[in-house]
Amino acid sequence: MSPNRERFGVEIVQTRSDAAAYALLSRYRSFGSQPRAGGIGTASATLPQQVVAFSKGTTYVFIYNEGKQAFDDQILAGFARSLSDMLDAGSGEIPVLVKHLPDWETTQERAVYAVTQPALKEIISNQPVLDAVSFDGGTEAVAATYDQGARLVIVEYATPQFAFDGDAAITARIAGLRGEGKPVPTAYRRVGNYSVFVFDAPNEGVAKGLIDKVKYEKDVRWLGENPYAIERHNRAWLDMSTSVIVNTVKATGIAILVCLGIGGIFGGWVFMRRRSQAALSDNFSDAGGMMRLNLDEMSGQSNPAHLIGQGDKMR
Repeated sequence: MSPNRERFGVEIVQTRSDAAAYALLSRYRSFGSQPRAGGIGTASATLPQQVVAFSKGTTYVFIYNEGKQAFDDQILAGFARSLSDMLDAGSGEIPVLVKHLPDWETTQERAVYAVTQPALKEIISNQPVLDAVSFDGGTEAVAATYDQGARLVIVEYATPQFAFDGDAAITARIAGLRGEGKPVPTAYRRVGNYSVFVFDAPNEGVAKGLIDKVKYEKDVRWLGENPYAIERHNRAWLDMSTSVIVNTVKATGIAILVCLGIGGIFGGWVFMRRRSQAALSDNFSDAGGMMRLNLDEMSGQSNPAHLIGQGDKMR
């Protein structure tokens, strides 16, 4: 009960992982709820009947109006936010697998997450091929519906070995179902540690185009010290040194070119200016132009001692 005597019902589910809590929330969303903004937990959703659900860390919370009278939705949201602030945030992020869906920014609100086989088979019903998907070792899956009713399912295995074994089991299962005339996926492909299915697509081309948009991004983490840490640091240092040398050479070359360009422009301007001034004046010479008398004082006198002074005689 709130200070204003509004009555709230609260259900709290403690799960084993952040992904499991998010899976419960995504399942709730699939029943027609709307995403809710406002910083409630890691992710949240709401229904018009004054219901709020959110996941934060390993906790899934479902809050509803237990009283008979309706009240402002902001009161319910404020209560949910205050309860969320008391919970551990965990990673504080939605599962990475959701972000590997095609157009995940617009798809995540209708995507449904699963961490068990029964949950996946409930999301995608009447597809016997999913019997071959094993969730041993921390397997997780996400499903979303796209245009023309195509349903995409990405199953992520924890290790390449699990992915290899899962792919072999799924391929064999598809072959067996096809021989028995039972439903099979429109398309299936292994992508890295992912097993990717497309169901109910209008044709195989659409299904394969959807699978082509799924990209596997491997993430290698060492439980202890990374044995390649020194090699990695050396490579980074060499890359940085090479970059510094190359950039220095480029900067020096550019500076030289700029200096030569500015010097050429300025020198050319001085040369042309003096040449034009000389062309407008008379030249005085007694040696056919080989020697010029500076009667007009246009030539610089670099050494006045070599000039004939007044009263001097030439020998």
